Amino acid sequence: MEVEELLEQYAAGERLFRSVNLTGADLSGLDLQEVNFIRANLQNTTFINTNLTGVNFREAKLMGVDLSDANLAEANLIGANLTDANFTRAQLTGASLRGSSSRSVTLNQANLSDANLAEANFTSANFIGANLSNSTLIRTNLLKANLSGANLENANLTNVIMRESTLEGANLTHAILSGAMLSGANLHEADLSRVTMVGADLSDANLSEANLRGANVSWTILRGANLSRARLYRTKLNWSNLSGVNLIEAVLLDTVLYHTNLRDADLRGAILPD
Repeated sequence: MEVEELLEQYAAGERLFRSVNLTGADLSGLDLQEVNFIRANLQNTTFINTNLTGVNFREAKLMGVDLSDANLAEANLIGANLTDANFTRAQLTGASLRGSSSRSVTLNQANLSDANLAEANFTSANFIGANLSNSTLIRTNLLKANLSGANLENANLTNVIMRESTLEGANLTHAILSGAMLSGANLHEADLSRVTMVGADLSDANLSEANLRGANVSWTILRGANLSRARLYRTKLNWSNLSGVNLIEAVLLDTVLYHTNLRDADLRGAILPD
C-alpha cells in the first residue's frame, strides 16, 4: 500500500490496516490516532512526531522504526518486534508492550532515551542492550522482563515493578529506584553506583558482584539477597533489613549501617567498616 492510499482511507474513516506493508514509508508528523496496524510490516518506517494515541501495533514488525517524539499513549504493542527501534523522547504512558501468547515483545538494542514509559506494561519484554537513559518508568510493569546490559543511567524507576526481572550487567548509575519491587531480580554485576533506592524490596535478589558505591539503600528489604563480592563502599544501608543476606567477600568500607538488621548474615571474608 502507498502512503497516499493509506491517508485517503484513514480520512474516509477507515482504521483497520491489518497486515499492511509500509516498509520504509515516511509517516512523520501525521495524526493517526486509533489506527489498527495489527501484524503490519512497518520495518524502517518513520513516525517522527506522529500522533499514534491508542494505535494497535499488535504483533507488528517494527524493526528499525523511528518513533522519536511520537505519542503512543495507551498504544497496543503486544507481541511486537521493536528491535533497534528509536523511541527517543516518545510518550508511551499507559501503553501495553507485554508478550502475547505466541511471542514476547522484543526491544533489544532499542533507543528509549528520554522516553516516558510511566505505568506502561512490559511484562516479560526483552530489552537486552537497550538504551533507557534518562527515561521515566514510574510505576511501570517490568515483571520478568530481560534488561541484561541495558543502559538505565539517570532513569526514574520510582515504584517500578521488576520482580524476577533480569538486569545482569545493566547500568543503573544515578537512577531512582525508591519503592521499587525487585524481589527475586537478577542484578549480577549491575552498576548501581549512586542510585537512590529508599524503601525498595530486594528480597532474594541476586546482587553478587554488583557495584553499589555511594548508593542510598536505606529502609530497604534485602532479606535473603545475594551480595557476595558486591562493592558497598560508602553505601547507606540505614534501617534496612539484611537478615540472612549473603555478604561473602563483599566490600563494606565506609558503609553506613545505622540500625541495619544483619541477623544471620554471612560475612565470611567481607571487608568491614572500621
